Amino acid sequence: MKIIGLDVGEKRIGVARADLSTKIAVPVGYIEVDGTEWEKLKKLAFLNGTKFFVLGRPRSNEGNETKQTLFVMNFAKKLTEVIPDIKIRYQDESLTSVEAESRLKASKKPYEKGDIDAEAASIILQDFIETFSESAQVVNPKPTNLVEKQVKKTILNAKIAAEKPKKIVKIATDTPQKIIKKARMKKILTPIIIVLILGLLAAGAVFWYFESLSPVFKNCDDNRCPDTEFIVSEGDSIDQIAERLDEMDLIRSSFFFKINLKLNHPDASLKTGIYTLDKGMSADKISTILAEGSTDPNVFSFTILPGETIFNIKKKLLEHGYRTEEIDEALHKDYNFEVLKDRPAGSSLEGYLFGETHEFYNTASVSDIFEVFLKNFDTVARDNNLAEKFAEKGLNLHQGITLASIVQKEAHSADQPTVAQVFLSRLAAGYPLGSDVTVSYALDVIDPERKTFNNNADALNVDSCYNTRKNTGLPCGPISNPGLNALQAVANPTDTNYFYFLTGDDGKMYYSYTEDEHNQKARDYCQVLCNVSL
Repeated sequence: MKIIGLDVGEKRIGVARADLSTKIAVPVGYIEVDGTEWEKLKKLAFLNGTKFFVLGRPRSNEGNETKQTLFVMNFAKKLTEVIPDIKIRYQDESLTSVEAESRLKASKKPYEKGDIDAEAASIILQDFIETFSESAQVVNPKPTNLVEKQVKKTILNAKIAAEKPKKIVKIATDTPQKIIKKARMKKILTPIIIVLILGLLAAGAVFWYFESLSPVFKNCDDNRCPDTEFIVSEGDSIDQIAERLDEMDLIRSSFFFKINLKLNHPDASLKTGIYTLDKGMSADKISTILAEGSTDPNVFSFTILPGETIFNIKKKLLEHGYRTEEIDEALHKDYNFEVLKDRPAGSSLEGYLFGETHEFYNTASVSDIFEVFLKNFDTVARDNNLAEKFAEKGLNLHQGITLASIVQKEAHSADQPTVAQVFLSRLAAGYPLGSDVTVSYALDVIDPERKTFNNNADALNVDSCYNTRKNTGLPCGPISNPGLNALQAVANPTDTNYFYFLTGDDGKMYYSYTEDEHNQKARDYCQVLCNVSL
């Protein structure tokens, strides 16, 4: 079986290859990190006929997790999405690139930085192969095979005995009384034998079940049962989680793990998070940990919801203990992602922090957190061809995101494509968008406590580039972080030609072609909502 080794970096990915039959890792080159790396990795797996990857997991000189460790973990999560059914193993490494460069220097042949990455990948892969071989010699064999063979043998013998032709014996000397007595004994013994066989089978099955739930190692020490990081990602099924636990030798049987989960945690869903497990834990203990959620004190979960603004996000970060100055600096920092190409210099990240939940180490900076969300949005924008589709509507990427942020605030998912059509029609005709949610955002920037603008008449006249009641065109930037549905609504609006819309007191959306029709629907359906304070 072939294995691919990767030394994951932010600019290049070193690649090595090995065959378990030879157990020798060979550097094969490197891949530039330029957006095409995922397709190249997918092709690499296909050409080598394998989905088994070993990734170097960086550690500090003291053996601790680093910022680069989290980068590799996020890379691995993306790789599992690109290559279905991929098997990923980690090999702890420290100063591997230094050792790789030392080897290349000793060879006295010319080399470049990519060659160092490839050599580092071969070192990582070779270390894994040697560790894998050593652990394979000491790992206790899973008892399920022996028990299973014994149970199958018992069943087979019983079946042969039942189907074996009865031997005909001539009994010349037996009296009728003896023949009747033997027949009675046979009638009594047969069900007893059947009960004994069934009892043995049941006992074997019970033993098999509980043995399969026991720890991989019942007598642990630090060498045999080191802490193992296990990640449950958003969207992982119980089948996928059970299979990964089995592949990593954290449980003895994925099948019995799932049975135990259904019996003891029938209403539980396994929570996303980063967990610290080891081979000394029983399957029941592991299922309990995953059902209760991550309890690693060094990890926290951070969620941004579709439609949230930077004001809400800043508040949540402050609650996590981050400083105002660090948050503000990170919000206006320049980041190197394609999705930000049209973002005005110095503007905030409003609109670009795509709604999702991610896990972070407590040592992560605010910039580290934002980079994960930005990278996710970069992938979403690329996968959905947002730049090309927005361009078809006469919008660059920043303008499309800005309009989607308004659509996100104005309508529920089902109505967003038609609301987007209304706004695009008004933009094309040179009419103001007339969106109250943009006015509300302007007040959040200028007068968040509504001390000055305390009535709608004043609010609708606020002097702000976000006021689309007064100004034509788009506001000066997004007013929220739009979700995928709102972004797709702008990219693919409905084929209608409405010019007005409003949300009625009944929660339904009402569309109109003319201003008179719109005003009449406001009188008929919007007596309360149309007069709510901004």
